[in-house]
Amino acid sequence: MSASITVTSLSFTWPDGSPVFEGLDVSFGPGRTGLVGVNGSGKSTLLKLIAGQLTPADGLVRVAGEIGYLPQNVTLDTRLRVDEALGIAARRAALHAIEAGDVAEEHFETVGDDWDVEERALATLGELGLGHIQLDRTIGEVSGGESVLLRLAALLLRRPDVLLLDEPTNNLDLYARRRLYAAVSAWPGVMVVVSHDRELLDLVDQIADLRSGEVTWYGGNFSAYEEALAIEQEAAERMVRVAEADFRKQKRELADAQVKLARRKRYGQKMWDQKREPKIVMGARKRAAQESAGRHRIMHEERLSEARERLDEAVEAVRDDDEIRVDLPHTAVPPGRTVLTLLDLELAYGARVAGGLDLRGPERVALIGRNGAGKTTLLRTIAGELAPVSGEAHAQVPLRFLPQRLDVLDDELTVAENVARFAPAATNNRVRARLARFLFRGARADQKAATLSGGERFRAALAALMLAEPAPQLLMLDEPTNNLDMASVRQLTTALESYEGALIVASHDLPFLESIGITRWLLLDGELRETAPEEVGRPGLNRGTA
Repeated sequence: MSASITVTSLSFTWPDGSPVFEGLDVSFGPGRTGLVGVNGSGKSTLLKLIAGQLTPADGLVRVAGEIGYLPQNVTLDTRLRVDEALGIAARRAALHAIEAGDVAEEHFETVGDDWDVEERALATLGELGLGHIQLDRTIGEVSGGESVLLRLAALLLRRPDVLLLDEPTNNLDLYARRRLYAAVSAWPGVMVVVSHDRELLDLVDQIADLRSGEVTWYGGNFSAYEEALAIEQEAAERMVRVAEADFRKQKRELADAQVKLARRKRYGQKMWDQKREPKIVMGARKRAAQESAGRHRIMHEERLSEARERLDEAVEAVRDDDEIRVDLPHTAVPPGRTVLTLLDLELAYGARVAGGLDLRGPERVALIGRNGAGKTTLLRTIAGELAPVSGEAHAQVPLRFLPQRLDVLDDELTVAENVARFAPAATNNRVRARLARFLFRGARADQKAATLSGGERFRAALAALMLAEPAPQLLMLDEPTNNLDMASVRQLTTALESYEGALIVASHDLPFLESIGITRWLLLDGELRETAPEEVGRPGLNRGTA
């Protein structure tokens, strides 16, 4: 039987009562499927349900074949050897024992048919750009990107029939992403990938759009999906205009009918008062007029109601991906003012800033470099979270740092309570009014941070930092587009357009960096140096040592 995933009448609700799915039916067959949808629509939750990480409240999940799952956040025990992390330690040990002359039966049972397990492991590591990592060494301090690639290598070595990838390009540098793209392109079985990386999504065979608890299918890759969606939205907006015109027409006709009926009623009353006809005739005429008027009114009210329903349906079909709107006048930094000074800085894991480096005025700096080069370490040092080995990092304005882990939020507090922690002098009404601009309106502001999706969590963390008091005049973001869908990336871009302070962004997402108006590019590759923007996209740029 060929590999497949079948989800039938699936329902799932979070412990706080928030429903995610109610009676979802969907199936995935051979080929690569891109699962897309706005943040909070349930994409990661669906993958966890398929992988058996979560238990549905109702319904069934059937997977034909072995399943492999790569979650959003990968953590590896640094005490493990690489072969243990890859899941091949027992087979390697048995293979080495046989080669050494130990012909115990259990060794042959352990190896099975996998006599080339070492060669396959080394080849897989090489294909993913991890050829420098030996099987016998302990993992030690690997970067977030290397953790993702090691976990992916372990899955590829298992050769599962079904592969689930949740934001696999998170934390991957440009070079590592190309390795991942190659692995995805060569995948022969069933694959479901959740990602905001459009280059990755352009490698899939079909798009499954998860929205309002239902899946809509689109043939082709993400670019084809966007084209189809644009045509759909144009048609939907046209239907709204038609429905609005019909609704206005029905309102006018109902009003006209009510005026005519009122005139007829006044005329009938006048005839009654003047007693121009026999009472029995006038009574019969009055009853007939009332019945006719009632039918007439009901007919127009029904038409108006139907027109309203058509309008509501038409409006529902138009997607409304709200934009974040922020007004942060106190973040402005005058041109030329020194914001940050780095002087002969040596970082905890070996990277250096030789001499001095100043950030002045509302500059927008892109911090790039290979995974493990020390970008996060540099940002944490500037933020005061890590002490430098030597040298100085001195911020001369209020700063805020948004880390990859988004751990600025307290999971036990609501969104509003988290923001209030950073602005203790602000009233509850002021906090909520500000949060509305970050799309947390009404009850959404009362959600606990632990229940938020990746994109919602990022938006809440960004709100907490940007609305902090004093207002940050230096904002540092570490891989901010991780876990964000396309709409959320646009929202982030819009929010940063309103920000008037200095900005340092560590990211491998070149389209995003270009969209936020970067004025200065810094490459960290052993030492921090300035680079030209045209150099950034070169494949060899990030091949330095990790």
